[in-house]
Amino acid sequence: MTIARCSDPLPSHLRQAGPLASHITWFAARLAEQGYAPFTAQEKLRLVTHLSQWLQDQHVGAEVLDEACIRQFLQYRQQQGRAPRHHRVTLQTFLKELRDAGRLPVPARQASALEVLVQAFDDYLTSARGLAHITRDHYLPLVRRFLQERFGTGPLVFQALTIHDVTQFLLRQAATVSPRHAQSIVSALRTFCRFLVQRGDLSPDLAAAIPAVADWRLATVPKALPPEQVTQLLQSCNQNHPTGQRDYTIVLLMARLGLRPGEVVAMMLEDLDWEEGTLLVRGKGGRRDRLPLPQDVGEALVTYLADVRPRCATRRVFLRMKAPQGGFANSVAICTIVRRALERAGLEPPCKGAHILRHSLATNLLHAGVSMVAISDVLRHRRPQTTEIYAKVDQAALGALAQPWPGGAL
Repeated sequence: MTIARCSDPLPSHLRQAGPLASHITWFAARLAEQGYAPFTAQEKLRLVTHLSQWLQDQHVGAEVLDEACIRQFLQYRQQQGRAPRHHRVTLQTFLKELRDAGRLPVPARQASALEVLVQAFDDYLTSARGLAHITRDHYLPLVRRFLQERFGTGPLVFQALTIHDVTQFLLRQAATVSPRHAQSIVSALRTFCRFLVQRGDLSPDLAAAIPAVADWRLATVPKALPPEQVTQLLQSCNQNHPTGQRDYTIVLLMARLGLRPGEVVAMMLEDLDWEEGTLLVRGKGGRRDRLPLPQDVGEALVTYLADVRPRCATRRVFLRMKAPQGGFANSVAICTIVRRALERAGLEPPCKGAHILRHSLATNLLHAGVSMVAISDVLRHRRPQTTEIYAKVDQAALGALAQPWPGGAL
């Protein structure tokens, strides 16, 4: 199941073509690193070579390459009937790659008032609140969306903000998410309002008036899969296919060790200690825990790393299989992998998120007679009280505690 590599997708007759020649050679190596198929890479390189030749015909150098230059080139090709939509994406990617690598200067631009404010809020979350990167990544898009919906492209007049603006935004967002997710939206809005209060842009009363979202602890029973359905889920992953082997390894990790989706995304190659047979888990709030690797998990990881994982510069363990290859951007990809596995297995649990594997591990351990203290250790809960919710699924133990109904049959 080894992945074929393209060592040099740039044909020899395209190597010296106009002012972008050295950049094209560099881009060819970059495409190979990102795992593009030879045919796809050659198509992209042929396009940027035509761009370079066009620049040469215009008697200009590589330093003029920018968004406006690309638009002019595409208009030229459109007049010739050769401007498919994907050409714009390829050239924009080429320009971004060159800028990110420092091969072309990044044009200075005037940041909008909204961007300046969001950056200041991010600095506040980092320096004053000490929030983790994953939390800031959740807060910032919400705040940006709130400001865009309230002020549009106009000036940010915070004195005009009312509690009605905040609650209406909260209601629109909460209508499509779980109560727990809605609580995090409230937390983001409250934190942002406190930030504005600290800057002197807002009255303290507004931050205090944002309503809470009801989600009582222990009010529900965790949704879980029985052991036979977990096995069925694992068997739905085609281990004879590279993507299937990767997905099998991910699902197995979560099913055996109770990893959260974000912890799977964050796994690095150096987190695996093969001599000790352990895995370092990069958990919530910067927590680090080292867990033993079960034999089947270790074997799955070895197969994935040796035969499937694309050769890539990133140290992330799990990568996208399609180009451009690299680590997952966030935990959404892991949730998608689990959801698709559930569909393939024909399973219809009430909860189709990746967290169901963590709940299933805890529930099945409890049914097997494992103590709550041990389950708390496996799940790496900071407080034992967090594990209490799983006591509700132990029907036999709860039945023994039930008292006769007053006035009932003797």
